Amino acid sequence: MFGFGRKHTQDAPHLHGARIEDYAIIGDLQTAALVSKQGSIDWLCWPTFSSPACFASLLGTADNGFWKVYPLCGENEPVVASRRYVPCTNILESTFRTKDGEVCVTDFMPPRGKYSDIIRIVTGVRGKVKMRMDLKIRFDYGLTVPWVTMHNHELRAVAGPNMVVLRAVCDRGVTATLRGDDDTMATVSEFTVREGDRVCFAMTYAPSTDELPPAIHIDKELQDTKNFWEKWIAPLKYEGIYREQVERSLVTLKSLTYEPTGGMVAAVTTSLPEQIGGGRNWDYRYCWLRDTAFTLLTLLNAGFTEEAMSWRKWLLRAVAGSPEQLQVLYSIHGERRLEETSLSWLPGYENSSPVRVGNAASGQFQLDVFGEVVLAMSRLPDAVDDLRTPSNDVMASIVDRVCKVWDQPDEGIWEVRSGRQHFVHSKAMAWLALDLAIEHHERYDGKGDVKRWRKNRDMLHKEICERGFNKRLNSFTQTYDGDTIDASLLRLAFIRFLPLDDPRIIGTVHAVENTLMRDGLVERYDTSRSPDGLSGSEGTFLACSFWLVTGLCLIGESEKARPLFERLLALCNDLGLLSEEYDPRAKRMLGNFPQALSHIALVHAAFTLSGKWAPRMVREGVLK
Repeated sequence: MFGFGRKHTQDAPHLHGARIEDYAIIGDLQTAALVSKQGSIDWLCWPTFSSPACFASLLGTADNGFWKVYPLCGENEPVVASRRYVPCTNILESTFRTKDGEVCVTDFMPPRGKYSDIIRIVTGVRGKVKMRMDLKIRFDYGLTVPWVTMHNHELRAVAGPNMVVLRAVCDRGVTATLRGDDDTMATVSEFTVREGDRVCFAMTYAPSTDELPPAIHIDKELQDTKNFWEKWIAPLKYEGIYREQVERSLVTLKSLTYEPTGGMVAAVTTSLPEQIGGGRNWDYRYCWLRDTAFTLLTLLNAGFTEEAMSWRKWLLRAVAGSPEQLQVLYSIHGERRLEETSLSWLPGYENSSPVRVGNAASGQFQLDVFGEVVLAMSRLPDAVDDLRTPSNDVMASIVDRVCKVWDQPDEGIWEVRSGRQHFVHSKAMAWLALDLAIEHHERYDGKGDVKRWRKNRDMLHKEICERGFNKRLNSFTQTYDGDTIDASLLRLAFIRFLPLDDPRIIGTVHAVENTLMRDGLVERYDTSRSPDGLSGSEGTFLACSFWLVTGLCLIGESEKARPLFERLLALCNDLGLLSEEYDPRAKRMLGNFPQALSHIALVHAAFTLSGKWAPRMVREGVLK
């Protein structure tokens, strides 16, 4: 629960300044919107995750676009609110209580049909509540003002290729007339709901060259959306004590999936800062091979195979033709060129600039990606499809490439901009690619030069053990011949680089715990000792702390892992969502939101704690 008061003025107040954890996600499997606790949609890219935003006040001001539905109260009159997701779905219910009554706002996006829709249902619960709807559509990340026309309860906003249609539907004689506010250049509506009254707003996106989209059957869409999510989550194979958190994380991961291609975005936002006021602001609305492979394995082991098959096809489309040119990330459609630029007209979240679109990491060399992709491909079920490049051929081509490049430095899992180095995690994942390809060949009679693969695998393993392990620290290190620790080294236990009872693995888990733990959470690395080419600092990367939970479990120290896991769960917002990072001193979330990798790591840790995934889970790809 939370409380807030507001003063109604002529300029239709927009409560910008919500914390990252104040947001909820609703989506239609092709894009997603962020809804604040105050009832404002402050971020929406339409028609897809990577399209320019039409509501961008998250990274600017109210003038950059928002859509708010909220109780209209006096200056000092409190509004107490709570919210929840309808169980097993991403249908959001926000309840607002005022001195005069109570109202519930239901927000959801039906799984995409021909058009993309957002539906907001205002229902009177008790008493009577005066409500207000404020809408400001600004295409091109808050830059372009559309041409708006209104006809009674219908609004049309058009700019270039974009058209948005808003319709108001009222029950029981309630009136919610749309009108323009010349002072704010916004559309507003004021209405009062009593117990049992309902006012519905349905917004639809369509290309501006299309005919006007038909009206929405709101009750049917609500029931269909509920049915869709309940049916989707039904195969979940987890029944442990953390089921609610696991379920919410999996629904969130599914919400980050671009259904037409099977690609999965790392987050729905761009440029939410890793440090308030800093410049570590990146665009995460793309498909990182690393993140999508992690997500796929998590979903596959949790009982979801459809996503695995879709991702397999997405991957083959993305890399087919030149698999040796595998890159770090792609667009949701599999496009390779993702030039990074800045949007000068947006000041950034809490003035954290620049606001970036595109991502220069697409041009980096990250050796670990080969391991993650081969791991995912080796665990996918067989399928018949019309792709010209069979997955065995792609895997063989990728592993042949690993043989050529594993001895080269790279930018690593953290995408440093300080120059390439010989990162131990990267080398270990390259070893995994070779090891899994050999295993796959022996099990399925796959294609490839196995003799060459074995030779390179053994050479690489020996080199990692000799140059990547520091006897004084009793730990593997961030880089060859180094003396610094990196949280990514925890993943050596996950891939069975050495037996789990090997003193070097146990020592590495303890070194991460003892060296990188700050304020109860695990940092990626010490930026003062491991320069990454970026100015400023960052929050604590949440996935790393979940990795420590898993690592402690795997080496037999669950008694330390469980309290840490439950401490991490307490950092989720009231809806069970996580961003990329957390500031334990300011006690707030940082980074893009919601973050796929944080939720993947949460699910993995929960399964490991429950004993549902054996220590060889990553290598065997099966539930025990």
